[in-house]
Amino acid sequence: MCGENEATGGRIMPSLEKYFVADEKEKGNLLDSVDPKQSLVFSPEIPKELRGCYFVSIGYDGDKRSAYVKLYDSKTQKLHLWYDNTGHKPYCLSDQTIEALEQNESLVKHPGFDGFRRISKRDGLNDRELEMTVIVAKDPLSIGGRPSGCIRDIVRAWEADIKYVENYIYDSGLKPGMPYDLRDNKLVPTPTEISDEARNAIPRFFEQESKDYQELALEWIGLLEFPVPDIRKAALDIEVYSPVATRIPDPTAAEHPVICTSIIGSDGVRRVLLLKRPGVAEGNIQSLSNVKVEYYDSEERLLVEIFRALLDYPLVLTFNGDDFDLRYLWHRAEKLGFTRDQVPIEMGRDAALLKYGIHIDLYRFFFNRSIQVYAFGQKYRENSLNEVGGALVSLEKKELEAALPELTYAELAEYCFRDSEIVMQLASFDDNLVIKLMLALSRISFMSMEDVTRQGVSSWIRSMMYREHRKRGYLIPRADDILSLKGTTATEAIIKGKKYKGAIVIDPIPGVHFGVSVLDFMSMYPSVIKKWNLGYETVLCKHQECRSNTIPDTPHWVCTKRRSIESVLIGSLRDLRVKWYKSKAKDKNLPPSVRGWYKVISDALKVVLNASYGVFGNDNFALYCPPVAEATAAIGRHTITQTIEKAKSLGLEVFYGDTDSIFLGAPSAEKLEKLIGWSSSQLGMELEVDKNYRYLALSSRKKNYLGVYPDGSVDIKGLTGKKRHIPEFLKSGFYEMIKVLSEVRSAEEFEAAKDRMRSIVKSCYLKLRNRQYSLQDLAFTIMMSRSTGGYTKTTPQHVKAAKQLEARGIEVRSGDLIAFVKTRGDPGVKPVQLKPSWQEIDIEKYLEYLESTFDQVLDSMGIDFKELVGESRLDSFL
Repeated sequence: MCGENEATGGRIMPSLEKYFVADEKEKGNLLDSVDPKQSLVFSPEIPKELRGCYFVSIGYDGDKRSAYVKLYDSKTQKLHLWYDNTGHKPYCLSDQTIEALEQNESLVKHPGFDGFRRISKRDGLNDRELEMTVIVAKDPLSIGGRPSGCIRDIVRAWEADIKYVENYIYDSGLKPGMPYDLRDNKLVPTPTEISDEARNAIPRFFEQESKDYQELALEWIGLLEFPVPDIRKAALDIEVYSPVATRIPDPTAAEHPVICTSIIGSDGVRRVLLLKRPGVAEGNIQSLSNVKVEYYDSEERLLVEIFRALLDYPLVLTFNGDDFDLRYLWHRAEKLGFTRDQVPIEMGRDAALLKYGIHIDLYRFFFNRSIQVYAFGQKYRENSLNEVGGALVSLEKKELEAALPELTYAELAEYCFRDSEIVMQLASFDDNLVIKLMLALSRISFMSMEDVTRQGVSSWIRSMMYREHRKRGYLIPRADDILSLKGTTATEAIIKGKKYKGAIVIDPIPGVHFGVSVLDFMSMYPSVIKKWNLGYETVLCKHQECRSNTIPDTPHWVCTKRRSIESVLIGSLRDLRVKWYKSKAKDKNLPPSVRGWYKVISDALKVVLNASYGVFGNDNFALYCPPVAEATAAIGRHTITQTIEKAKSLGLEVFYGDTDSIFLGAPSAEKLEKLIGWSSSQLGMELEVDKNYRYLALSSRKKNYLGVYPDGSVDIKGLTGKKRHIPEFLKSGFYEMIKVLSEVRSAEEFEAAKDRMRSIVKSCYLKLRNRQYSLQDLAFTIMMSRSTGGYTKTTPQHVKAAKQLEARGIEVRSGDLIAFVKTRGDPGVKPVQLKPSWQEIDIEKYLEYLESTFDQVLDSMGIDFKELVGESRLDSFL
């Protein structure tokens, strides 16, 4: 609602008039005459007939006791809800007979109990057929979800910890991300076609595979080839008044007003909504000439407009909206007297969902380590909006010239609008790459977009596995049954804290090596799982005759009688990526849009495949089976060891080896071809040239190297200097050194480069010694992930610094950035905010950091840090 501005004597600023929405006066009259909050009550559209609408979300309506599916109509750009009308109900399984279960009074008298039925299941863990009893419930919480008193607490149950909506997807054969029709109020798949080229690729690529394997590959093709819709979307950001400039307001307390909101729509909408406050200056509003600026004279009316937008857009994007933006709006609305049905947000423990649209928190998605590494090549290191935006779309947050409450309206609007702008660009760049990636992962995992973006890769693999079990009529095993039957690991871990012996890392040959090629096994661990038939059913199977099919370096064996679900699922995805999608993503004969979609699929498959081995060694994974992970690692070690021996026999120089890669010195094309051919024929593993370095600088440390590509770009692995939290003086010195190294083109140029690097290190050393750095240059900066009281087992250094601030009466909350320096004596740190003196600074500790940061690179060049800086004692200048 646009109203009068106290700061201008009750008049709308003339320079702002053209930025107001055209119907503002009409809207104002409407809001004055009718309670605006009543227009926010959500009433879903439930049509009986629809064609080609995409399944994008699923939920459960507790009042209706029914699952519902959200369908996106790309023609009308609207969402529709369809409620289940098949009578599907929550359930779990028991190995007891109906007669035995009827004797259990706690079960049959449970208020949520609804009935029994018998069912046949295949028990892959024990290689047998089973008759099980289905225990049907009236609602999902009766099966599990309450702290106590659930059916799964009364009887020993199977499949009782699966979310109801996931069960519904599996049982109904639904495919999230795919199009559906509504015909006579029945949800049926929209007929889709697979191109002849794709269909013919299956028998060509998989002619040696079983019919079962080929059918699964064809199903994947059907899911992955079909294009995804361009969903109408909006990016939302809010700013909240905070009396303390460095503090993020508590979203659950919601003590302070929402003072600004920005909304950017893919439909061209560009809005900034401002709350009028006494004494706030206008500022230079001209910078927002392409934005509709709207003023609201009450926070309640501001929230009404925000909520209208949430009821308008099918897809709403935020960055940390689960924990802040939508959570704050939900609690703030409650404080302002909105009823639950007037708030379009559904607040869960860990997620903020929408009654109408789909809320995607990009923070949660980009925070996913697998997404960061495998989909975006570690282009961003920290999961802040500034870092991710700068790395992926070259757009960073606006810097504040003053504290938020002190900004002019124009400055506040620009700051808030930029955040929405970054969010929208992150979702839209490269032809909506991120949204397409989410939908591709949704199809692979058989999960909704909301769940895919909020859960980790292990959950995606779990869901994919569960769906395949249900499709085949397999009993999904209990985690404790897998562990009791398969046991734990047999090898001893080299790395402390690990459960078994992991990947092999060959000792590097320190030095600078020119003309280095890196050979990589294509999807090594997925290939191992496929080729060796690894899975919880097949490793350590019960058949005596299979015991001779042993796994190298372990006492384990693998079944020869049947194929594991893991081998088929992971193998088919691996083969499709390697043999079809990777090449299609690079095929310049295809239109850019098609080639781009193939790249999205290839990246999505890469994300899933690279995690498909580790999950079986993670005790939080539902199908946790340590011998499977141990066997995979053992075969990987055997594979790379054999390959290195073969490379040496061919006369190739091996400088380093790590997990699934070997670093070779100036290999000839002929020898590379021989090695690749040998690996394929003898090991059944595909090798490819992954990288070519102009030169490689190897230190004596494992997993620490620096490679320079032919174009001068630098590949840094495990070096301290690239870490974001380290002091600025170390970071700038390190990257100055990297720039020098990137310019080196030959061994002859290296001597001059060494002299320049010596100069950089000496300069840093002398400036530190002579106290020429500022406190900000020396500061480590780390974010508080929780309040100081939440750190019970250990007290990290930034928490020690935070406690010092609290002791001075300065409140510290989760999300605050703590900048501190290293000091002498206990506790060894002091916040920069408390202005420590140079006499307090522990220079010796900083010199240790200086040495460890630079020595990782200097070591590869034969330069000794201590000799370079001299052996002078610090006492002489302290």
